[in-house]
Amino acid sequence: MPALPRPTLGPGSRYTARASTTRQRPTRHTDIAALSRILTARDLWLTRLLHEHRVLTTHQIASLAYTSLRSAQRRLRTLHQHAVLDSFRPLTQTGSAPEHYTLGPAGAAVLAAHTGCDLADLGWRPSHTGRIAYSPSLGHDLGVNELLTHLAAHGRTTPETGLSLWLSERSCARRWGDIVRPDAYAHYRNGDHLLPFFLEYDTGSQPLARVEAKLTGYAAFATAADARPALLIHTRTASRDQALRRRLAAPARELGLYLATSSADFTTAEPWGPWWSPLGPGDTRRTTLTGLAARWPRLGPASDVEPTDADSALTLPVPPLPPTPEASS
Repeated sequence: MPALPRPTLGPGSRYTARASTTRQRPTRHTDIAALSRILTARDLWLTRLLHEHRVLTTHQIASLAYTSLRSAQRRLRTLHQHAVLDSFRPLTQTGSAPEHYTLGPAGAAVLAAHTGCDLADLGWRPSHTGRIAYSPSLGHDLGVNELLTHLAAHGRTTPETGLSLWLSERSCARRWGDIVRPDAYAHYRNGDHLLPFFLEYDTGSQPLARVEAKLTGYAAFATAADARPALLIHTRTASRDQALRRRLAAPARELGLYLATSSADFTTAEPWGPWWSPLGPGDTRRTTLTGLAARWPRLGPASDVEPTDADSALTLPVPPLPPTPEASS
């Protein structure tokens, strides 16, 4: 699998949204019905994925669901023409950004119909794409999605490996927002090893004290939920990683957290590799995600990620990979 490009957006980046060719006009019922003739199971999965994770680039979508970048671009253009997807391309200081895809008006209507709910229940509005394009958290959100897309796509080329679960920040807040608010929650599996983890994607914009303050919430979660997922903190640079490790070593040990850190200096292409350094007593040498799972035998997944009667079709976790990733390329 070709390596995905690192996101170029960050706190200091300059970006504006290129005008999309999708018109934000009401989509007639007959238009939505007609789409049933062309939308595949993979297309419907993509509408759910974009509703869950808000924005994904062409390269990210291609790595998850297509056999080549060209086939992804061809299909995404078709979905864009039918307003199933909307898109924008940020202006960066150097080079050019890939197309960034969001849920379009027809896609939102299709998703609402497919899940048996009203369009208002999706929280989708005509300003949806513009709000994402100009959001100050766009670079952060793309970084989270980039890291987890790599892990999910790894399962396409390596059997019995990759993400079996990936919850967005919004889904985490809905489940555990009164205790913790991670940037994502996921399950990484490699054979018999399972690493359930919360992700904190640190861009360096928060003071170290604020990051430290979050640890008490994760310790409280482990007590209240009787579960012990790992906490992975990913930083942009190795220097920030080292600063965090010096600040967090003592509180992490006192709270009994399973915590490991790494940075984009190491994880750009293969975040499952030997780039994660445990924090605490004992061996702190860098190891793989599988190595972390083996090192922490008392790890346990969060118990409230299984579907319940309170879940609707919109709150159920979205599979990280489509039902048939190789079909209809």
